[in-house]
Amino acid sequence: MYDGGKIIVGLIIGLGLLLSPFLYNAGKATKAPEPQLTPKAKEAKVCVANTNFMTTKHMQLLDRWRDEVVREGKRYYKSPEGKVYYKSLQVTCLRCHSNKTKFCDECHNYMGVEPFCWECHIAPKEKE
Repeated sequence: MYDGGKIIVGLIIGLGLLLSPFLYNAGKATKAPEPQLTPKAKEAKVCVANTNFMTTKHMQLLDRWRDEVVREGKRYYKSPEGKVYYKSLQVTCLRCHSNKTKFCDECHNYMGVEPFCWECHIAPKEKE
């Protein structure tokens, strides 16, 4: 190994370049956004499911609703609390969560996902 010193220096430089993005961002992680609720949502105080479930699994619920409505014709959902909801993104969900920019887009942008809801549904008009 005549060039052992050069190889070691090259490995250290390569490792430094590889780790530089991680070192640059160390301790700078952004806080998860807290979606802003509309006055209607605050007034209702309850959603179709608990907050933890809706935060993590709302898309699975919406997919299940879509399949049940389109394929089976089942239009109503009974929550564990016994309240009955009409299965509709436009009617049920957007009644309380009408500000797409401040509610939906904040979390979806933070997570880096692009929901396909608005390919079929009309995006809500922003309300102050």
